[in-house]
Amino acid sequence: MELSEVLRQRRMVRNFEARPVPADLVQRVLDAGRRAPSAGYSQGAELLVLEGAQETGVYWGATTTPEWWERNPDHAGLKRAPVVVLPLAGPGAYVRRYSEPDKAGSGLHEVGAWPVPYWYVDAAFSVMAMLLAVVDAGLGALFMGIFRGEQELLAQLGVPEGLRPIGALLIGWPAPDKPSPSLARGRRPEGEVIHRGRYRS
Repeated sequence: MELSEVLRQRRMVRNFEARPVPADLVQRVLDAGRRAPSAGYSQGAELLVLEGAQETGVYWGATTTPEWWERNPDHAGLKRAPVVVLPLAGPGAYVRRYSEPDKAGSGLHEVGAWPVPYWYVDAAFSVMAMLLAVVDAGLGALFMGIFRGEQELLAQLGVPEGLRPIGALLIGWPAPDKPSPSLARGRRPEGEVIHRGRYRS
């Protein structure tokens, strides 16, 4: 599929079929995430993959409550996603990399020296690469935030200190769903988004 078509088709899916995704397609998506840009080639983003109801159930059990599901019955199809990927980010790999001789002069060998925490940027790059690979593979995906239970989830999954998920990427076969009401806002005109030469309000 042409990149322009992948970009045009990419959307967030909020309803999934229960059928599993073949291992080769899952690997194809994960490989795309591994090839995302990385500051100093630090490669600090890590992907924790949960497959099947037993493993993804750990994610849902830690991050949601029965009351939440009762309040949001339209989201029941999220639980059917057979794959949940947690993109993990933390400063450790970046501080170590920028302490090496070829990067030491940058002054980025301390966490507080980074004007922007690139570990989050790189993890987001990885998510975007996977979102595009999902479309190319004929699958659907949803990136969602983790608003409760993060520490419980990390403890259950054995994630070491210093890493945290920037969210969760649900992957599976898309089922019919309602477009997000947010889409009614429309896409901002090019002239409001792209500023050439200087910022123009």
